Amino acid sequence: MASLRVPNLHLPAIGSTKTTHRRLNYCRAAINFPSNLSPKGAAAFQNLVPVIKLDELAQNRQYTVITEIVKRKPLGSPKESRLLVAKLQTIAEAVADRVEMHDIIGRQRNNWNHLFLHSINSFALSASLMTGISASLPSDLLALKLSSMLLLSAAGGMMLIVNKIQPSQLAEEQRNATRLWKQLGREIDQMLSKKSNLSKQDLNLAMDKVLALDKAYPLPLLPGMLEKFPEHVEPTCWWPKKQIKQNPTLVNQDKCEGNGWSQELDEAMTGLKSVLKMKDESYYVELGKLVLGINKGLALSGPAIAGLAAIATGFVDAPIGGSWAPVASIVGGALVAVLNTFEHGAQLGMIFEIFRNCPGLYQKIQVEIDSNLSEPEVELRENGEVFATRVALQLGRSVSELKDFAVFASPSCKVEDMKEFASKLF
Repeated sequence: MASLRVPNLHLPAIGSTKTTHRRLNYCRAAINFPSNLSPKGAAAFQNLVPVIKLDELAQNRQYTVITEIVKRKPLGSPKESRLLVAKLQTIAEAVADRVEMHDIIGRQRNNWNHLFLHSINSFALSASLMTGISASLPSDLLALKLSSMLLLSAAGGMMLIVNKIQPSQLAEEQRNATRLWKQLGREIDQMLSKKSNLSKQDLNLAMDKVLALDKAYPLPLLPGMLEKFPEHVEPTCWWPKKQIKQNPTLVNQDKCEGNGWSQELDEAMTGLKSVLKMKDESYYVELGKLVLGINKGLALSGPAIAGLAAIATGFVDAPIGGSWAPVASIVGGALVAVLNTFEHGAQLGMIFEIFRNCPGLYQKIQVEIDSNLSEPEVELRENGEVFATRVALQLGRSVSELKDFAVFASPSCKVEDMKEFASKLF
């Protein structure tokens, strides 16, 4: 490390400046090097930058200043920068393609739900009508009985398939996926608009988010479809398990003192995290379990009743059938239509998916809060004011309302103490 003495440099005193954190200020100066240096020596000399420490100028207005020569930090080559931008643009194109694919498939599966719903109801009600006509006529009409049995059998088989794939839930998955892919596309566009601040970390983060979304909302129907009747109800996870901190230069623009963070904001976020986990998330998980149980009961009973009604139709006008066979067939067909309408007309699969996505959002907010609060250097966190604004909007609250959750920051706080939910949006 070389030094340069600069005599009688007149600069304003900075000793009277009030600041919470000690900052090291620098003043850059130009140095002319001899023209008779060798090309290699001149190139090495150009990589050195003179820096004047201004903290040592705080005593008087006239000083003898020591200028330290420090080596310039090498930047990425233009070729590497262009390659990074090209890779990120490739990811952006893939994300745009995913948006179109999920949107198209979502509309298709929503159509499936309507078509299967009306088809099964038509089959069941038509079979009941045919059985009633056959039982009311004095002669045995074999064609009506066979047609009724065929329609009820077809209705039961279709219900087995539809209850397995849950088209309304499939459509809701694709709607959520379309929204999240569009959100990721906007994030990548924001990265590309700041090309000078890009890093490999940003590229890896974008790639991990793409893979996490692909896993959370798969495109294939079979195989790879999400389990529609899981043993344990868990919130949906559409973000990378291994959180990678975003490049601070992309999120911390115009940092204020403390980067927008304070002890009050830390306590508010800690309390908010507790309420989200103990009240909001657990509430929607319990609702999801309730809806899942009802849906599972309807999914099993519908095809079973259709099968029994088809069997009963075969005994219509038979000596062993008596009067119970036509009643069982007619009532069974009507009951199949009622159960099918309640299950797929009310779209219980979609409701279950919503109850699984809501705690997923709350869990994601908790992860973001943990990611910021676990970082001891506030300058490396996301700007506190921006973060609080985004969290408040996600929960349907104002930023000032978040301060009310500071009372729940204590580990001894219980669910009984939490009178209201953290989210007002859902």
